[in-house]
Amino acid sequence: MNHFKKAEKSVVVAMSGGVDSSVAAVLLHQQGFNVIGVTMRLFPQGNDSLSKLNKSCCSIDDVEDARSVCRQINAKHYYLNFEKEFKTHVIDYFISEYQKGRTPFPCLACNDRLKFDFLLKRAEFMKADYIATGHYAQLIKSGLGIELSKGKDETKDQSYVLFNLTQSIMKKLKLPIGNYSKNEIRDIARSYGLINAEKPDSQDICFIPDGNYKKYIKNKIKKTYGKIINSNGDTLGQHDGIHNFTIGQRKGLGINANTPLFVTKIYADNNCVEVGPAKELMKRTALISSVNFLSRRPPQNKIRIDAKIRYKSKLARASLFINKDKTAAIIFDEPQRAITPGQAIVFYFNDRVLGGGFIEFDKDLPSEKLTQMTNVHSL
Repeated sequence: MNHFKKAEKSVVVAMSGGVDSSVAAVLLHQQGFNVIGVTMRLFPQGNDSLSKLNKSCCSIDDVEDARSVCRQINAKHYYLNFEKEFKTHVIDYFISEYQKGRTPFPCLACNDRLKFDFLLKRAEFMKADYIATGHYAQLIKSGLGIELSKGKDETKDQSYVLFNLTQSIMKKLKLPIGNYSKNEIRDIARSYGLINAEKPDSQDICFIPDGNYKKYIKNKIKKTYGKIINSNGDTLGQHDGIHNFTIGQRKGLGINANTPLFVTKIYADNNCVEVGPAKELMKRTALISSVNFLSRRPPQNKIRIDAKIRYKSKLARASLFINKDKTAAIIFDEPQRAITPGQAIVFYFNDRVLGGGFIEFDKDLPSEKLTQMTNVHSL
């Protein structure tokens, strides 16, 4: 039996207990929405120490902060169990990617499946009209449907982690803090006397208390020994698992060298890790899988874009070559440092997010292929 009654313009707000999602709820309340706060329980109750140690979200204290804000605006609050979904789609994915020699970004998986997909299903069960989050990004209606744009505060912009949204989700989504700066959000929280107005932002990966991913996965992945080689194929040492490495890594290689060496490639098929000087980290090309375009009329073939190869990287000018199988190839105008398989690469046109995908293992494109890939048009 469904106990949730239909209300006009109701919105389920994902509330972590932090100031951003709390102010999102307050702003929507100001706009006349019937706000329903939802905090996701991601860990078993006995693991509450994870969040406290990592100054992250979803501890019991965070739940109480979210409830306090909901009481202030006379909104209902629910603490929903998402432990199973979080383990399957975030933690298991995180471990699996490292087993393959890739470097995952678990926040993307959490956004994609939990904060939008599963939360939207719960909202529909509650007969709510919309869902909302405290992301620093903006949704804009246009002739291309609903478009995703950067947040007003460039230092807090989170549009990168939202590239996997779809038109169907964006129609149901509210991002009320996207046109505010972080300072403005804190000012609003103070003006309402919110309990978390001065609460620090969460940091790092929420399920790894000390940020040490190697320690976290040590007992979850079997040791698989392999060689550490250079670009000539010479053996420089051995390792006990490719999960211990990421592209660009310098420390913890376990080899002696006269000059600084970095991880430049990881070969999952033969369990080898290639190292080399910093110059070997610089690449212009990457192959991309699981490409998603947000527009209902996505671009075709070849386009000129700006792209980010990781969350905090700067935009770089590039040419994108789009295939029909949700894959693409990208060629940057200038070499980029440490293009890392498993990380997302997100495409921009000015402040607008076109879409994105995931960086795959690849071999450098031969020069003749680079020559063929010319005459690319801009949007």
